[in-house]
Amino acid sequence: QVQLVESGGGLVQPGGSLRLSCAASGSIFSIYVLGWYRQAPGKQRELVAAITSGDSTNYADSVKGRFTISRGNAKNTVSLQMNSLKPEDTAVYYCNAGDLLGSRRAWGQGTQVTVSS
Repeated sequence: QVQLVESGGGLVQPGGSLRLSCAASGSIFSIYVLGWYRQAPGKQRELVAAITSGDSTNYADSVKGRFTISRGNAKNTVSLQMNSLKPEDTAVYYCNAGDLLGSRRAWGQGTQVTVSS
């Protein structure tokens, strides 16, 4: 059983910043990658950023240069620093964990990020 708990969502004005955090616990598999996805109403869920156990990172083109994903000091924790937020960033953000082969995945419950003036 894997539990992923997100925090840090909320309402922010355009150009503002938010920091999302996620902690994974109770893992039943070896976590290789931690990442953030987002889904806006009526839209498909999309990858925002991901980081591997070796600290390799991937970012969606839409967030490159604005968002930074990082692992915390504690094992299996991950944060997403979001700067220069835009209204188009509004979505529910989900923490995700996966194993090396990608055969096992776990999802958090999601946290709402709303960028609006």
